Amino acid sequence: MATTATPHTRWGLTLATAIGASAVVAVILLAFLWPTVTSSVHNLPVVVSGSGPAATALNTQLEKTGAFALSPVEGRDAAVDAVTSRDAYGAFVVAPDGSGVEVLTASAASPVVVQIMNQAAAGITQGLAQKSAAAHAAQLNSAIATGNLAAIIAAAGPAPAPAPKVTVTDVVPLNPQDSRGTGLALLGLPLAMGGMIGGVLISLVVTGFRRRLAAAAVYGVAGGLGLVGILQGWFGILSGPYLLNALAMGLGLFAIAITIVGLESLLGKPGIPIGAVLTMFIGNPISSLTSPQEFLPGAWGAIGQWFVPGATGTLLRDLSYFPDAAQGIHWLVLAAWSVVGIALAILGRHRNEEAVHLPSTLDAEPAATENLTAVSV
Repeated sequence: MATTATPHTRWGLTLATAIGASAVVAVILLAFLWPTVTSSVHNLPVVVSGSGPAATALNTQLEKTGAFALSPVEGRDAAVDAVTSRDAYGAFVVAPDGSGVEVLTASAASPVVVQIMNQAAAGITQGLAQKSAAAHAAQLNSAIATGNLAAIIAAAGPAPAPAPKVTVTDVVPLNPQDSRGTGLALLGLPLAMGGMIGGVLISLVVTGFRRRLAAAAVYGVAGGLGLVGILQGWFGILSGPYLLNALAMGLGLFAIAITIVGLESLLGKPGIPIGAVLTMFIGNPISSLTSPQEFLPGAWGAIGQWFVPGATGTLLRDLSYFPDAAQGIHWLVLAAWSVVGIALAILGRHRNEEAVHLPSTLDAEPAATENLTAVSV
């Protein structure tokens, strides 16, 4: 009995597939690790309030660190306003009499920055103590140099004046359920993956422009309500107005999904991986959800806020903790991506109508009728 040989893939294609897959993995690794490896602590917007020698010395000490971009403000209230409106990550407030320094932080803005501010506060405390001791020692040495016994006794007798006190105040703390901020930091990945899953499924299963648009809209509404219900109602990661948070989350999911749907409509199946790359491997790594955008090299931190993961994550953080912050730009970014996705879908609506037709998922088209004209002979 004759047997038919099973065809095998050519070795060239086999090796090319394996090498190509490994290259894709390398690119994915670079996409996720590059922001972490290349980030550095620099140009953190921080305000300083105070005048006199103590404030001047503080500014000099902070500038030497190279970590902060300092801006002056008048008074503690102005410093608090700068932090709560997200114009600054923190503030240093020097007492009017120079007797103390208050460090204002906002753990809700970035736990990483809080650690840096705490380190700066410790450095200020140590520096002021050393300065006080050095001043006392200089006074004693000056008295010894004069040889005046009374001056020596006067300089050596009293203890050095206490150094100015340094206190740290968290003006915008995180919720107790997410005291380390890990929930907000990890928000970008499920958002990006969720939007991608919705876009891919709608592209493959649903056909017809209106039905795809309706499916993406319903997905955004349901996903926004559901995810925020988990994040805010269950885990306590988010706070603030629930419906507004759900709207922001839903608009982010819709923007990602409709962009993928639009690319698939215009370009066919290759549009799906293009949308995935834009969202997962470009937008998500530079979203600055785990660290301040100023830490990324060049303008990449600002660019990340023009992608859906960055805009959605920042908007949810502001809605939860910083109601006084400017939020309009983030709404506009999400709206712009949504409009672009819809426009792509409109352009490609007649180009690619093919979908994975599951049984009993298609509506019957109305039967075409023919008007027959009787011809008399």
